[in-house]
Amino acid sequence: MEKKKYTNFDLYRRLLIEARPYWPHIGALCCVTLLSTPLALLIPLPLKIAVDSIIGSHPLPAFLQPWIPNALNSPPNGTLLFVVVLIVVIALFTGLQRLGTLLLRIYIGEKLTLAFRTKLFDHVQRLSVSYHDARGSADSVYRIQNDALAIQWIAVDGTIPFIASAATVVGMSYITAMLDWQLAVVAVAIAPILYLGARTFNPRLRDHWCNATHFENSAFSVVQEVLSALRVVKAFGQEERERDRFVRHSSESLSARVRGAWSEGAYDVVIGITTATGTAAVLFLGIQHVQSGTLTLGTLMLVTSYLAQLFGPLNSLSEMTSRTQRSLSSAERAFSLLDQAPDVVEKKHGIPLSHAEGAVTFQNVCFAFDGEHPVLRDISLEIKAKTRVGIMGMTGAGKSTLVSLLTRFYEPTQGQILLDGVDLRDYKLADLRHQFGIVLQESVLFSTSIAENIAYARPDASEREIIEAAKAAHAHEFIARLPDGYATLVGERGMQLSGGERQRIALARAFLKDAPILILDEPTSSIDIKTEKEIMQIMERLSIGRTVFIIAHRLSTLKHCDLLLGIEKGQLAFIRSDVAKAIGDPFPFAAVRPHAERRNLEAHLVQR
Repeated sequence: MEKKKYTNFDLYRRLLIEARPYWPHIGALCCVTLLSTPLALLIPLPLKIAVDSIIGSHPLPAFLQPWIPNALNSPPNGTLLFVVVLIVVIALFTGLQRLGTLLLRIYIGEKLTLAFRTKLFDHVQRLSVSYHDARGSADSVYRIQNDALAIQWIAVDGTIPFIASAATVVGMSYITAMLDWQLAVVAVAIAPILYLGARTFNPRLRDHWCNATHFENSAFSVVQEVLSALRVVKAFGQEERERDRFVRHSSESLSARVRGAWSEGAYDVVIGITTATGTAAVLFLGIQHVQSGTLTLGTLMLVTSYLAQLFGPLNSLSEMTSRTQRSLSSAERAFSLLDQAPDVVEKKHGIPLSHAEGAVTFQNVCFAFDGEHPVLRDISLEIKAKTRVGIMGMTGAGKSTLVSLLTRFYEPTQGQILLDGVDLRDYKLADLRHQFGIVLQESVLFSTSIAENIAYARPDASEREIIEAAKAAHAHEFIARLPDGYATLVGERGMQLSGGERQRIALARAFLKDAPILILDEPTSSIDIKTEKEIMQIMERLSIGRTVFIIAHRLSTLKHCDLLLGIEKGQLAFIRSDVAKAIGDPFPFAAVRPHAERRNLEAHLVQR
């Protein structure tokens, strides 16, 4: 994946666009959160009244007098009762405001994250097979599960509190200026220092978190690889080696996190010293004003309480800055995945296709994974509908790649492929792929029940249809013997079943789909001879009335084909319709290839 540089503005803009459907919810959260500003302004007010109007002899603040009943406006007992009631009321409304903020924040954050993850997952499924072959699955999984959380922090956990804090700063600065403008000036004088500190430390924190995420992803990849190939790891006794590999990547992530913590700690020291200096300056000047009589003690306590609430968020600014930079680095990785363009692009107004006849034509088709080293070269052939085509050749000759082009897992580098006389790229992609039933060498089952695996191609299939498909694939007998029957869970990748049982379920799935074109890629290579014969009988019934492509190394698998193709070094070496004779010929390439070019392939076929 090509590395693209995103500015902070780009990331914020795109995150806000992703959050657009939830802007009304975010607006409601913002309003509820902003209620904390007037409540915060009220919190120290009872203390000022107690010091100035109960202990001292100053009258109640003028703005409160119209709201206080006469019974509570008689010092000291009436005023004391008013202070007690005011404390309880402020606490009640503050608690309700915090509860509403918490519930809205969690609901909106989770909805945003789910929507963003869904978009990433949907895009990952649309990326080409070659992308996933090159990048592996762990990278995409990490971005979907971990990096998608960035939208929750930026749009909800970071932006809303920042707006509330800004409103609190403005409100408290204004009230402080009304009480004593000199103290307000001293309090806000530290803002430029904090801004310069943020400009200095933000790039460092961003780099450290990018590196930490990269190495953490590498460690995650090791875990996924080892668990998916655990039998191989155990068979070769490589547990310690894999542990060391995991520790190496995790240690690199740890080092990056420690460097990030060092920068965050240094920024925290700068903020702490700056805010402490501001507090000391306000206290020094405020005491002088009290001594000179221009400020009451209660008002000074009110101002210092406001400053504590003002400097509190500033003291935690380093943590917020670090979290913001971490979220921006995650957002960058998430958007770089979204910006990865699929190799297979569907036309905007594709031709619908309900049921294909099955005639396939290759016209000068070439393909290369990297665009430079061809895997297939100049493939041209015409296959009539309902023809059974056998494809043979050495490992790596390009057989599987050839049929993968049919389903548009890859796009031809040159040339075109026609289905019923129409270029595959002109069809709607979903309609095109509905025309194919595929059975692979390694049967892919999902970690769910047998019934759901059979019905994967047709989720709306009835129970009767599922059972009929299983009977056609000779799978009903062993399924019926299982304790839970069709509800039996097959385990991860179907490992609770044998290879032959997995293959029968895959064939049952193909029967149920009832597609006009069938692709069988080495369907009998990993099973015993007895099971192979049963599978061959099933495949012969499955292929009736369909266009079939069968890839096989065992020539006996191809004996019922109508046409035999030989692929050698990415080229079409021969096309033979006398399949029985070709299979009996130990050197089927002999008539079309010089001795020097066919030697390795002939030796391979003799061994077979």
